[in-house]
Amino acid sequence: MRFTSLAIELIRARPRLVVWIVALAQAALWLTVALLFYRSPPPNLAIALAYGREYQVGTEFGPPLAFWLGDIAYRAAGNHIFGVYLLAVLCSVAAFWILFLLGRALVGGQHAVLAVLLTMTVTAFGAQTLEFGPAVLARPLWALLLLHSWELIGQQRRNVWFAWSIDAGLLLLTSPAAAMLLLLVAGFALATDEGRRMLRSLDPLFALLVVVALALPYLVWLMRAEPMSLYWSQHWPTLSDLGARARHWGWLLGWLLFALVGIVILVVFNSRLFAREGEDPPSLFRPPAEPLAYNFVYFFAIVPPLLASLIAGLFGLDRVFGGAGVALLMSGLAVVVTSGDLIRLQRQRMLRAIWAAIVAAPTLVVIAGTLFLPWTSAGEVATTLPARAMAQFFTDSFSRRTSHQLEAVAGDTEIASLIALGPGRPHLFVDASPQRTPWMTAAKFNEVGGVVVWRASDTSGAPPPDIAQRFPNLVPEVPRSFDRLVNGRQGVLRIGWAIVRPKGQ
Repeated sequence: MRFTSLAIELIRARPRLVVWIVALAQAALWLTVALLFYRSPPPNLAIALAYGREYQVGTEFGPPLAFWLGDIAYRAAGNHIFGVYLLAVLCSVAAFWILFLLGRALVGGQHAVLAVLLTMTVTAFGAQTLEFGPAVLARPLWALLLLHSWELIGQQRRNVWFAWSIDAGLLLLTSPAAAMLLLLVAGFALATDEGRRMLRSLDPLFALLVVVALALPYLVWLMRAEPMSLYWSQHWPTLSDLGARARHWGWLLGWLLFALVGIVILVVFNSRLFAREGEDPPSLFRPPAEPLAYNFVYFFAIVPPLLASLIAGLFGLDRVFGGAGVALLMSGLAVVVTSGDLIRLQRQRMLRAIWAAIVAAPTLVVIAGTLFLPWTSAGEVATTLPARAMAQFFTDSFSRRTSHQLEAVAGDTEIASLIALGPGRPHLFVDASPQRTPWMTAAKFNEVGGVVVWRASDTSGAPPPDIAQRFPNLVPEVPRSFDRLVNGRQGVLRIGWAIVRPKGQ
């Protein structure tokens, strides 16, 4: 006897509703985790907001759009990090919805839902979703660019050129990997008859003008920037480094493959090995896809992760170039396309339970790490630092001592970036590498005054030698202690600090 669950019937009858339900549920799950267990934003997010506060046209991290939007979201939420978390999960929801639209155009609505469900299990869409930045904002923009690229190449819709140019321009203002992604789209178009046919008009030239107009401020900054200010120049490999860089590429590629383990588990459990004898499982059918659709999906599912990991390995970057979420965006759709026109769903209840466990697993890892890691390890969980309490204390202390508003904070970059989120939004000054924060110099810092912070190892509060060398006239204050969300075996967080009074005081 055939049993078809409500979930399968919803996929068949209301595929769009299913996508909205699962995407919003995952967004709500991560927002809940952040509000309950994050007392401070991840370090990369705090630094991104410090950069966004300055509204620079370009930075060492690449184009500015993500940093600007992050600062706008932070201010719109009343200087609360919730606004940035909300923006981050909305980017994730938008990426899944646009992926569904792309899948529907390629393989139909029912199989497009399966592609979205599989993509949600990729671990690159886990906790990093809350770390709003170029990699997170680039996901919906890359999905939108792929959707409009397919409408241009596969459906020959010339009226999409303007929308495509907007996507490309915004992507160039968002991700350092945008040029690589656009070259991949251009390469696929030139490699296909349909793509070459679409390029035989004046429309691509007008689209190029729109792209250049959108990205012009950043392109001008890029041409004027010093070589050491560029994203990749500090990691340029030498001949002796190639062996180590090749091994690093292998590790990055292996990490990308590991991120797909959820898809592999679902495919294995949906195979005939776990089918019940005599059972007639429900199936989802699609009309046969054209060969160009297969080539489109396979190309953008395989080439971006290979190329992005190769670039990251070559230049010694810690993460996949452009973000793993961008590189693996088409992985679920590629599995659906490979599965054929008729997909049978074996053991529906088991598949639902496995999928839910895989999607929820990253949140459980975050919660377990936050609550139990401080008791079992000497390592610190960055999101347990009391950011708001630290920012309030140092801002108030500077104001009481000098009768001035705190304008800048320097010293330990991680701690300083958290204090920079406090009242008045003081400027972040990376005194160890002043070129990283061109809006603040040592002379200007000494003129406007500020707070210098560091992690104190004892109650004397003496600054580390490197900070003492850069600020020779520091008078350390009594270290301030703060409780983390869970102190565990680490004890309280002790912050050494000193005030640099404004010039003239």
